[in-house]
Amino acid sequence: MAFKRHKEPQSEDSGVAGIRVIARAADILRSLSKHQDGLTLGEIAQLVNLPRSTVQRIVKALEEVNLVIAASPAGGVRLGPALLALAASAKQFSIDEFAKPLILQLSKDTGETIDLAIMGTDKAVVVDQIPGTHPLVAVSEKGSSLPLHCSASGKVLLAMLPEERLARIMNRIPFASLTGNSTTSRARLEQEIESIRRTGIAYDREEFRTGICAVATGVRGPGNEIAAISIPVPADRFRATEATLAKTLMDRTQALQRRI
Repeated sequence: MAFKRHKEPQSEDSGVAGIRVIARAADILRSLSKHQDGLTLGEIAQLVNLPRSTVQRIVKALEEVNLVIAASPAGGVRLGPALLALAASAKQFSIDEFAKPLILQLSKDTGETIDLAIMGTDKAVVVDQIPGTHPLVAVSEKGSSLPLHCSASGKVLLAMLPEERLARIMNRIPFASLTGNSTTSRARLEQEIESIRRTGIAYDREEFRTGICAVATGVRGPGNEIAAISIPVPADRFRATEATLAKTLMDRTQALQRRI
């Protein structure tokens, strides 16, 4: 009769350590993605803020499966051919798939409605929405359109455009006054766009619909696609929660962007 030695169950600490190693390996691969000619171990260690000995161990493991290879006979490493096969088999994610976990988390964090909008033809188009859980929430429909000049989502999308395309679209905006607070001049909108580019945040303070305010920021997908994530809120509640909503939105969105 043969006896098998039972393996000790993996401890929670070892599981956490394994996750940490994977995260560090991802950081190393990302650093190499920005330097096609390769980097030395010391350069990688400086970029990812890890000891050289730790980088050396992780790089050795990555080399064994051709995720990194030698950069030159003189030394250093660069991304390896195994990544090509992985990239070729990866499903192409649309921006709404990419942002879905983020808008779900934001809805859970805030209890408010979360909208995801993309650039349409001279308008922003809502492509996904998570309804809020408050008794009174702001809700629109998927596929509905938002004006570029007086909605938080629209202004964020404008701010994310390259200058040439932005100028073309600005020439076509009618600057209609939808409420008494709507932006109705190109000069004022251009000032707002500059502010959004500095801060990353756009606001709609009852500019699109009376009684509804919103805060929004932008997100870029892996293929450089752009979208706006906004939190529309009844005006009375927005005034009390504006700062908290803006911080939560920025923190969550920036955490997602850092993982790309």
